[in-house]
Order: sequence, then structure tokens, then C-alpha cells
Amino acid sequence: MALMTVMVLTTIFGFSQTTEQEKLRQLEMQRQADRQRIIDRQVDSIASLIEVEQYDEAEKMIVIVLQSVRSVPSSLTFYIGKNSYYLAKYKQSVDWLNKYIQLKGTAGQFSEEAILLKTKAENELVKERLDEGRQATLVFSKDFDLDCGPTGKVTCPVCNGTTVIIKRGYFGDTYKTCGFCQHTGVLSCEDYNKLLKGQLKPSTQ
Repeated sequence: MALMTVMVLTTIFGFSQTTEQEKLRQLEMQRQADRQRIIDRQVDSIASLIEVEQYDEAEKMIVIVLQSVRSVPSSLTFYIGKNSYYLAKYKQSVDWLNKYIQLKGTAGQFSEEAILLKTKAENELVKERLDEGRQATLVFSKDFDLDCGPTGKVTCPVCNGTTVIIKRGYFGDTYKTCGFCQHTGVLSCEDYNKLLKGQLKPSTQ
């Protein structure tokens, strides 16, 4: 009888622990969902400000969002690049638009506009020489982790997903296995962010 009581109590205690863990997990998921909704609304507000040419106001909100996120949503990388272009911060514009294109390729919602704006920004960079004061106000994407989307993976930008690096030479092409993507053609979001910051070292295998 005593053994049965112990078993029942153990089962109840274990069930209680599981239920408490499930509640904590659900609360955390709810917090994350609420946080994401807030970020989505802020990004929508940034897009609306850019649409009505309120670029300075959009930049202020961009700074607020960047201070509150751990990883930058791909849509925000586009809007930062677009807004930077209209503020004549062409180097910053190219930086962020490049990140959007790397994340989404040519199939992203804003890919066509991103490629067009990046080309325009690059042309402006050729025509101007940025002064020291302007450079000091730039906010580059290397200072932030980028959100790679629901898959958590990005096509390796070193080999463009081919797993092979081709070097053109006088005596012909040489082929070398890409040491960054481990023969997969893709990088995890963590490794992609490390690569952007110069912290990812190629495998020697």
C-alpha cells in the first residue's frame, strides 16, 4: 500500500512538473509572438514614413528598432537601405541592400527594387567623396545580427551555393571545395552572421 502511494505521488509530482514546464514554454512563446507583433508594426510604420518621404522620421524609428532587436528582420534591412538612399547615405544604403539581396536573392518581395536602388547608390558613390563627419553617422549591418528567416539558413555567399570556389588563372581554372559551408552550399544563420563579421574561419579539411 505504501509503495502504491509513493508511485501515485511520484506520478502526480512528475505530471505537475511537466504541466509547469509546458506553461512556462507557452508563456515564452506568447512573449515572443507579442514582441514580433510590435516589431512588425514598427517596420510597417517605417515603411509608411518612407512612402510619404518622411526620411528623417523613418531613420529615428529605425534607430529605435535596432536598439530593441537581437536580429534584424530581412524586411527591415531593405527599408534601412532604401531610407539611407534617400538620405544620401549611399555607402550605408549599399551595405544594407546587399544584405537583403543576399538573404532573399532575386525572389524576395523587395528584391527588384533593392537591386535597382543598390545600383543607383553605387553610382552615387562613384560621384561623391564622403566626408569624415558623414561617415561617422553611418550605421552598418556588420554591427548587428541578421535574421535569416524561418529556415534559419542562407545560401553560402562565398561559393554561391555551388560548394566549389573557382579561381580563374592564366593556365586555366582551378577548383577548390568551399571551406565555409561544409559541402552543403548553405550556412546556418549563426555562421552567416559570423562570416559577415569576419569571425567564421574556413575548414581545413
